[in-house]
Amino acid sequence: MSSMNMVQALNSAMDVMLTRDPDVLIFGEDVGYFGGVFRCTAGLQAKHGRRRVFDAPIAEGGIVAAAVGMGAYGLRPVVEIQFADYILPAFDQLVSEASRLRYRSGGEFTAPITVRSPCGGGIHGGQTHSQSPEALFTHISGLKTVMPSNPYDAKGLLIAAIEDNDPVIFLEPKRLYNGPFDGYHDRPLQPWAAHPAGEVPDDYYRIELGKAAIARAGEAVTVLTYGTMLHVSLAAVAECGIDAEVIDLRTLFPLDIETISASIRKTGRCVIVHEASRTSGFGAELGQSVQEQCFFHLEAPILRVTGWDTPYPHAQEWQYFPGPKRVVHALKRVMED
Repeated sequence: MSSMNMVQALNSAMDVMLTRDPDVLIFGEDVGYFGGVFRCTAGLQAKHGRRRVFDAPIAEGGIVAAAVGMGAYGLRPVVEIQFADYILPAFDQLVSEASRLRYRSGGEFTAPITVRSPCGGGIHGGQTHSQSPEALFTHISGLKTVMPSNPYDAKGLLIAAIEDNDPVIFLEPKRLYNGPFDGYHDRPLQPWAAHPAGEVPDDYYRIELGKAAIARAGEAVTVLTYGTMLHVSLAAVAECGIDAEVIDLRTLFPLDIETISASIRKTGRCVIVHEASRTSGFGAELGQSVQEQCFFHLEAPILRVTGWDTPYPHAQEWQYFPGPKRVVHALKRVMED
């Protein structure tokens, strides 16, 4: 076991898989010699060579298109889109090619590709470096969508994603790379070294895709969340003193509806927290799934705490970012109904 931040855990996952499987390779913008804009691939080219870890042109559509072709011929490419905001030029390749390949070929070909991309705000990135586009991918049949909240999960989930025979969108909350951010930007950064999930095995292990984790057990209300908002939600629960059960979804699709349903049948209340904008955000689908599964167990309306339906503002970042105060307000409201 080693103490790792999320960058180091992701790097370790790729290192392990490059060593274990000669069909794994890594490419993207600046991921080779430079080691990636956030240094997630640092040192991998020097260790595994330029044929296994290499740079690509600034052409997201071309990066994913090449990965689909490589996957169809038996390789397992792991590609990095430098910021999730810039994944849209590759959207056609993901929707029309990667997600459909197994179906359209009758199972003769697959697209075992992993698309890594930093997402989310809280780093003063403004409107083009702060978006959370996860709902776009959960809508596409054939894609799996993952978003870890800590280094331990990040390594295990990334290994599982690389080993999966279908395309996986692996979104990394960049605000969590160096520590478990609780939403208070004016407080000192807490390092992963002081957090239990910062202890990460050095060797191979995997966390099955499609399995949520109960981050905090409780009886009064269920909080459904993922990514950075897990830590914001835990901070809010600690502040308000409500005995909430906090569930870290980890994988958005496939969704662990069994764990979610069991929790809400116990608590009878539900608050959904995510950073992406509200309208048609993943919380809308999540709320409807809860309604279908747990309607007769709900004692209050499902509430959502989300980003606003605007571009991510640079000057008003902390008004947009769903902080603990907004989550506390929702928890108190749901308990009053």
